[in-house]
Amino acid sequence: MVTDYNLLLEGCGEVHYGHVNRNSYDVSMMPTPNPPNDLPFAAQSENQSDVVSYDQSHFPSLFAAEDRHFWFRMRNKVIAALVKRAAARYPAGYRFLEIGCGNGNVLKELEVVCAQGQVIGIDLFIEGLRFARQRVSAPLIQADIYALPFNVLFEMVGLFDVLEHLPDDVDILTHVRESLSPDGLLFITVPAYRSLWSYADRLANHKRRYTREDLERKLGEAGFAVEYASYYMMSMLPIVWLSRKRSNFNLQYSENPRVLEREMFQNELKIRPVMNQFLYHLLMLEIPFIARHFHLPFGTSLVVVARRI
Repeated sequence: MVTDYNLLLEGCGEVHYGHVNRNSYDVSMMPTPNPPNDLPFAAQSENQSDVVSYDQSHFPSLFAAEDRHFWFRMRNKVIAALVKRAAARYPAGYRFLEIGCGNGNVLKELEVVCAQGQVIGIDLFIEGLRFARQRVSAPLIQADIYALPFNVLFEMVGLFDVLEHLPDDVDILTHVRESLSPDGLLFITVPAYRSLWSYADRLANHKRRYTREDLERKLGEAGFAVEYASYYMMSMLPIVWLSRKRSNFNLQYSENPRVLEREMFQNELKIRPVMNQFLYHLLMLEIPFIARHFHLPFGTSLVVVARRI
């Protein structure tokens, strides 16, 4: 990545670009408009994330499904419940940075929950940010996680199903820690349990799945104290386990496993109205427990709130 960073700005229904130059807070833009806020930007370092962490071809199909699919809706409610509780400790004007905001599905929820603060989204891929602009009015910046272009600290940072894509997760956590204010909070969601590993992880370029103990240990190594950690999507665990075992078996005997993997992935994103609503309402039963920081004993995903120390 070069030392300039693309800043997506809202205006005239199009995507506009500005450039944040190293050692400069000036934003030079193509015709109009002004940046949506006055946050200063300053590039910090050269790109260090050369490993492909995500398949950009997934953005359109995910964008089409996210607003209705039970999985994405449920994850948003989990995140919203925890961020809402945490935001109450900060005065108005706090900053929340979502790293790896992709299509803006979570960022849309954060704009509502953090109405008293300032929400900012960054992603490595311009394709996802173009979709995100259709959902949110928050500032969107194309930047690398190792070269965050800010000269300010954030009260809260979010990594929502991002960490599992990156080769050295402890190094990433250590680096992200430097973007947080003293006692700032990091919110993380990740897929749970190595036993659920399947074609879906391979297609998503996952490097790993986590247990609660494993993620808590890594956060400790990176300089965080875990305030809350819990599995969620409990009801999905037996369904997903059986589904993944069957899928792995079918792939072993497929003449064209790569094509079959793509077909299965697209099939999981299909909206089946009755089942979709049933699963959403079933999983929503977990939200009151998560909002009160109760620890759910198992689930297909893991959520953590950790404080910089």
